[in-house]
Amino acid sequence: MVSIVMPSYNCARFIKQSIGSIQAQTYKDWELIVVDDCSTDNSVAIIESIITGDNRVHLIRLQQNSSAAIARNTALRAAKGKYIAFLDSDDTWSEDKLQKQISFMEENGYTFTYTAYWRDSDKTHITGPKCVSRRMMETFCWIGCSTVMYNRQCIGLVQITPLRMNNDYAMWLQICQKADCYLLDEELTQYYSRKGSISHVSVWVKLKWHYRLWRQERHCSRTAACYHTFINSVASIYKKVRYMKKA
Repeated sequence: MVSIVMPSYNCARFIKQSIGSIQAQTYKDWELIVVDDCSTDNSVAIIESIITGDNRVHLIRLQQNSSAAIARNTALRAAKGKYIAFLDSDDTWSEDKLQKQISFMEENGYTFTYTAYWRDSDKTHITGPKCVSRRMMETFCWIGCSTVMYNRQCIGLVQITPLRMNNDYAMWLQICQKADCYLLDEELTQYYSRKGSISHVSVWVKLKWHYRLWRQERHCSRTAACYHTFINSVASIYKKVRYMKKA
């Protein structure tokens, strides 16, 4: 079984479509764990209406507004599947995403994988390196969160520091200590950037949180954190040139 992790906060406009893309999968052996971070819109009512018709969908409600990191940690502790996949509550999958990714992993003996994706906000096709090693992952977050799948039996339970941003990157850094991440170079995920979301911030804010990631999660010195932040900036430019193509 695949356990799918979905943090939710005020995504009423999008979450039905996101969950619908899971229910439409050709691969049917999955559970979806939605962790709602005290939404103030009608997200919970939408999720509960879906649960009524599909017992593979589970809802956990946090008692106080925390973060996507806490939501992901909570879902990972509840997960029962051999594989862990991630889908943010405003993104969608192609209907054969799970089937193709599981086949890709099992045929090649891979533990940790990601796919190419489409970013709707700027009409961009995004891919990445064929193999992201631990050293490469330390330079930049090459992979999109909603494209990731890993073998939980090999990796074990992953829990991260509750950073407001870059918490998914902190997770990949942990997993890459145990396994390289391999690319399934097919566009199987669609990303949608909405105003007010954590990802919809300035470059300077992203750099600040990247620095905090290395200081708080990775426990680096100030000098080392500055170095990693600089390398991240350089790698970001390289990614745009090498792995991103406008439609």
